[in-house]
Amino acid sequence: MPTNLIEKKDHDKPFLEDPSVSHTLPARYFYDPAVFEQEKAAIFYSSWVYVCHKSRVATPGDYVTELVHDQNVIIVKGRDEQIRAFHNVCQHRGHELLKGCGKTQMIVCPYHAWTYDLDGNLRAARETGTIEDFDKSDFSLKEVALEEFCGMLFVNLDGQAVPLREQVPELEKEIRSYVPNADDLVYATCQEFEPQANWKILVENFQECYHCAVAHKDFSVLVDFGDEAYNPYSNGIYTSHCSTRTTRDSEAYQVSGNDIDGYGGWFLWPNLTIWVYPGDEQLSVMRVDPLTPTTSYERHDWFTKDGTVSEELEGTIKFQRDTLQYAEDIPICENVQKGLKSMGYNQGRFVVGGERVQVTEAPVHHFQKLVVNALGLKIGVK
Repeated sequence: MPTNLIEKKDHDKPFLEDPSVSHTLPARYFYDPAVFEQEKAAIFYSSWVYVCHKSRVATPGDYVTELVHDQNVIIVKGRDEQIRAFHNVCQHRGHELLKGCGKTQMIVCPYHAWTYDLDGNLRAARETGTIEDFDKSDFSLKEVALEEFCGMLFVNLDGQAVPLREQVPELEKEIRSYVPNADDLVYATCQEFEPQANWKILVENFQECYHCAVAHKDFSVLVDFGDEAYNPYSNGIYTSHCSTRTTRDSEAYQVSGNDIDGYGGWFLWPNLTIWVYPGDEQLSVMRVDPLTPTTSYERHDWFTKDGTVSEELEGTIKFQRDTLQYAEDIPICENVQKGLKSMGYNQGRFVVGGERVQVTEAPVHHFQKLVVNALGLKIGVK
């Protein structure tokens, strides 16, 4: 891996270990195709990436296909009740095997009908009986590392990766403090978005509430972001943005349920935000996928007690979709993307160390440091 992704420009200010004296990453890291290409292997091919909730593959034969950046993966439940993940590619001539989600008894390639069992073993390959030294066991599907975490399924294309649970033991405790029965929840619904912004801009926007009082007025009334209730912090590959207090007197949505009183918000490297809203028991996640250097795809999955959406939760989802996303966060991020191409901007500073802890951008610096480390760049020390 190169030690310097893009040659340092004369006008670049240093990215430093200490956020109080560091400048942000140069603007080109949010639109340059060279950065986008290196992020594939350096970040997405070597990290645990959320794919779906385990309830979506509840019975043998249930499957879901998902992209990890540009790599297609199958998640399928076998006849032995074990959930596995495979690269979604036939071992004959490389045709894609399955699309979308569904249920199947066998995995059959639509090109030449090579047939695989749900455990990935090749069961049948037409007209190969007379081929010399042909052994079906040599052509099993290539397995991908898979892990269940709080009822969610994650994959990692790096077969030597440290298990996710070992990397974030405190995150699991935090999530379960809000939703003790996270494993028993069921996938209910999802919303999809395609912001015209680099994926890192979207992640960084979630990482700070400096903008909340300005851009999210109803949300800022719903959730108490005062110093005593809200204290964001980063821990390894995740960041916590939780508040112990919320109010039911807000224009955001009608809160009537008593299952959850506080607000839980977490970022998990590299591209997942995790949410727990006050009210009826639920857990949701939004995955941020890069499409191009300047466009992204977001999918917000919601999990509930029985896979249904209550009237209150319908209001929560509508608020998150129509207000927080479409009306507020997406326009902000798209305008940042435009501004980063301006000849009048290259780098800014992190707002940290002020009297009001809730407005800190230290988690944004932490995220950028994870990016810098993944890309093999150097972090300066002042």
